[in-house]
Amino acid sequence: MPDLLIELFSEEIPARMQARAAEDLRHRICAGLEEAGLTFGPAQAFATPRRLALSVIGLDAASPTTHEERRGPRIDAPEKAIEGFLRGAGVAREDLQLRDDKKGQVYVAQITRQGRPAADIVAEVLAQTVQNFPWPKSMRWGGGSLRWVRPLHRILCILSESETVKLVPVELEGVSCGDTTEGHRFMAPDEFSVVNIEDYTAKLMQSYVILDPEERAEKIETAAQALSTEAGMDLVADPGLLREVAGLVEWPVALIGEIGADFLDLPPEVLQSSMREHQKF
Repeated sequence: MPDLLIELFSEEIPARMQARAAEDLRHRICAGLEEAGLTFGPAQAFATPRRLALSVIGLDAASPTTHEERRGPRIDAPEKAIEGFLRGAGVAREDLQLRDDKKGQVYVAQITRQGRPAADIVAEVLAQTVQNFPWPKSMRWGGGSLRWVRPLHRILCILSESETVKLVPVELEGVSCGDTTEGHRFMAPDEFSVVNIEDYTAKLMQSYVILDPEERAEKIETAAQALSTEAGMDLVADPGLLREVAGLVEWPVALIGEIGADFLDLPPEVLQSSMREHQKF
């Protein structure tokens, strides 16, 4: 059973939108896969300023072939009713069977739906998800009609099992799909390919990107606490600001600085509000 890895790589996603976007990606992809008849194991979504990522473990290689019996109208029903039944069932009139009913004979359709490869289903579900993603605000760029929160550069989408990696072919208005991504915008901007979620996470870490927002927040808090203790000060807990700052950087580094006394004449509440709201300190 292959594992699925998706990354949607774009320009910077506003920090306040990242957590909801990651959950929307997980929910919509998983719902689409389930609706197509695929089963799978744990699914986990992540967000950084420049990427949404989803890992789905143990996905079926293909959807099952299903058989359904659908009861239709009576044989003396209006022609339009019979034609509507044929369209809905996706069968021809000669494929219908007759069956006795309490009020006379009725048409019955035997419907067989062939299974489909997981790659085809993933490509379809992912395209629909991207095209209809519920961003609070989105934009168009260039001459296309695709909308995303910021310009979407590339899509990474692979199915991996043991040593085998299968690219899932998805292309939306020139946004190419493959097995490559890139690291930190300034510290490690080169592209690299990945083969599974473990390889993806490890190579991002080597390229100065911490994928998990909780891990970034923990790193910020731990480092800030250490700097405060070393300076003989108390760190003011601010979970909301911590989450926001964790969504502003892919490789957080805590620093401690000093503001000149000439700028400290304002009331403390004004200074603290300005630093928190505008400077994210």
